[in-house]
Amino acid sequence: MKRFTRRLTLTLALAGTLAASAAALAIAADKDLIVFDWSGYEDPSFHPKYVEKNGDSPTFAFFGDEDEAFEKVRSGFKADLGHPCSQSVVKWREAGLLQPLDTSKISGWKDLNPGIMAMKDLATTSDGKAWFMPWDWGNTQLTYNSSKIDAKDVQSLKAFADPKFKGRVSIGDNVDDAYALASLAIGLKDWTKMTDDQFKQASDFLRQVHKNVRSYWTDTTDVVQLLSGGEVDLAWAWNDATVQSVAAGVPIQAKKDTDEGISTWVCGYVLFKDAPDNVDKAYDYLNAVNDPETAKVLVKDWGYGQANAKGMAGVDQAVLKEKGYDDVQKFVDKTLFQSPVPSELKLKMIAEFEKIKAGY
Repeated sequence: MKRFTRRLTLTLALAGTLAASAAALAIAADKDLIVFDWSGYEDPSFHPKYVEKNGDSPTFAFFGDEDEAFEKVRSGFKADLGHPCSQSVVKWREAGLLQPLDTSKISGWKDLNPGIMAMKDLATTSDGKAWFMPWDWGNTQLTYNSSKIDAKDVQSLKAFADPKFKGRVSIGDNVDDAYALASLAIGLKDWTKMTDDQFKQASDFLRQVHKNVRSYWTDTTDVVQLLSGGEVDLAWAWNDATVQSVAAGVPIQAKKDTDEGISTWVCGYVLFKDAPDNVDKAYDYLNAVNDPETAKVLVKDWGYGQANAKGMAGVDQAVLKEKGYDDVQKFVDKTLFQSPVPSELKLKMIAEFEKIKAGY
């Protein structure tokens, strides 16, 4: 799903030409390392030790969603590292886009959260090979304007389909988050075992939600503007939508304790099979973002967790409480973890969501 963007006021330049003659926006810095990422993650506060060692940040190229990124790389775009989320790792790996990670070169690999590392087919495969370094994780959750909506009216995720919220709702233009919402709403916590009947129930729920949607948001900037500008009052959004809205002085709250719960996703870094540049610098970057100190930035400024458990343990308890990470176990039992789903199910979700958005 990952998964999220935060627009920064930075100068963008065009980076190389794709094999398919398309261009990717990039911020050019250290030309020896190209990171294909979500916009916003070029923030130097995420990788100060890389800059300290190499004199500059890597060159960043950006994508808007993981399917777009997949097609660009498959069409010939060259980068060293990519930043997919849990739902896409299997697809990227099975397409032959990735090479295994040498975990002996990643400081703190053993400090990665055991619960995240236990997710089937994510960080490692059954043969013991590592393909993905989990880094950031967070939630997609019910988010609302507390000055316009009473908390009791959004105690259930079914509120998204309630006719009284017609024209006041926004959910992401993101198939994973949409079906995570729908799965939870029909009482399904493990979407990897979704039956045909449950798929129909989930899709029918999304069709009801569509009747209330004013706009499908594409990134955090988009949903924050919708909430802050009063265009919508109820959203299915990532953690940083609340953080940024509150920082802007808008009474937006996230509700983790709905009857059905929340969704949790994990994003991280992969090493591309045809990484064209300096592999040693790729590991420098992985070590920099996995540094425990980075957790303080992720939690405080973005509202996300770091997969490095040692890093999370080092964050001030008051900050953890403010961002909802002081007692993670209290909502785990009502969480849908966005684990990789079977390829055929993902294709069904993609096709059906396009129909739903088109009004069919």
